Amino acid sequence: MTQSMVQITEDTISVYPYILKLSRREDLTFDEMYNAFDAVLTGGATDSEVASLLVGLKEKGETVEEITALVTVLKDHAAKLPQHIPDVIDNCGTGGDGSHSFNISTTSAFVIAGAGVKIAKHGNKSITSLTGSSDVLSALGLQMKYSPGNISDQINDIGIAFLFAPYVHPKIKQIMKVRNDLKVPTVFNMIGPLINPVDLDYQYLGIYKRDQVETMAHVLKSLGRKRAVVVNGAHEMDEANLAGENRIAILNDGRVTTHILRPEDVGMNTYDMEQLRGGDGHVNKEILLNVLKNKATDAQRDTVLLNAGIGLFVAEKAQSIKEGIELAKKSLESGSADEKLNQLIKYTNEGK
Repeated sequence: MTQSMVQITEDTISVYPYILKLSRREDLTFDEMYNAFDAVLTGGATDSEVASLLVGLKEKGETVEEITALVTVLKDHAAKLPQHIPDVIDNCGTGGDGSHSFNISTTSAFVIAGAGVKIAKHGNKSITSLTGSSDVLSALGLQMKYSPGNISDQINDIGIAFLFAPYVHPKIKQIMKVRNDLKVPTVFNMIGPLINPVDLDYQYLGIYKRDQVETMAHVLKSLGRKRAVVVNGAHEMDEANLAGENRIAILNDGRVTTHILRPEDVGMNTYDMEQLRGGDGHVNKEILLNVLKNKATDAQRDTVLLNAGIGLFVAEKAQSIKEGIELAKKSLESGSADEKLNQLIKYTNEGK
């Protein structure tokens, strides 16, 4: 990247020093990163300059401070909720693992809510998989609309809400266009779950890059999470699974520790990855419903229980992941998880 590659105008001069610094493989400070993308979000950068920022960060390698600043500026430009809601968790994953699994985290969200934890599920349409969270929820009859007041009511009254990313972040259309044009992974492939507009106390984050597990836990620490778990599942999946070793980082009391989590550690059986494969919106809808109605395969059910159990541990509802799995079983077997789905569908269709 050289100076001659970047067209400098009065409107875009503000991002040029940051592009130049990245071209020298130098890290940006928090303020520099914030200012660079604040300019992008307010129309102060061309597509080529946005591409230069993204590629420059990718080639250099993003720091915890840079990722934290990017998440902060994106949240500052997002549609805001009218009030702070305490003790809320999100269990969104990054996607990008190529596993074509069913919607594990979306299914787990209803189990977590059924166990009495407030959850704000941030998600999008499919990008790298067959069916994204909004695709399967739309197939279930959920209305994809966004009103900050309604979202707050859903979290407070039902205990769960779904936040469709394009409605929450209307200013990132240019960035998404550039991402699609670049056709290579960038920092935006990692931060989708972090830009939930709800000020989360807890986060269970699945990522597709194993070497970023600890880094993302430190980002969550910088963002002020009370407790968090970052996981890269067996076979590089962005969900915990029962096919082998899961690498996890736990943020607790301001400390980050890393661990390997195996099926036997939580008293569960091992299943092949193929048993988690999903399909289009209709197929994944049926799997989700079967899990919530206790009609799923053992592999599907147990994988959801594992992920919901981790979420309940993160939200301090359980003292351990194993205890969280037991609470998740009760949420399923009692019908509470299925009732949360029905309540959310009714609310988004009828406003109650």
